[in-house]
Amino acid sequence: MKVHIPTPLRSYTNDASEVEASGATVGELLLDLDRQFPGLRYRMVDEQQRIRPHMKVFVNGEQTFDLAHPIKATDYIHILQALSGG
Repeated sequence: MKVHIPTPLRSYTNDASEVEASGATVGELLLDLDRQFPGLRYRMVDEQQRIRPHMKVFVNGEQTFDLAHPIKATDYIHILQALSGG
């Protein structure tokens, strides 16, 4: 399935804004992304196996907070990263 990668994480994907990955759940998808692009999952998932608060994952336009959220090969995954500062 197609996965949109936010600009701050593109250093992991050789500057690709969209990549292909697979999995039956959001968690499996992130494991596949980490297999292809080592270190990416750590930036998105904390030590308690939760999506980090500054990361947003959308499946076909609907936000999910659950790594067990089921996905299909035809789904479009959009990852966003909140930016902060002053």
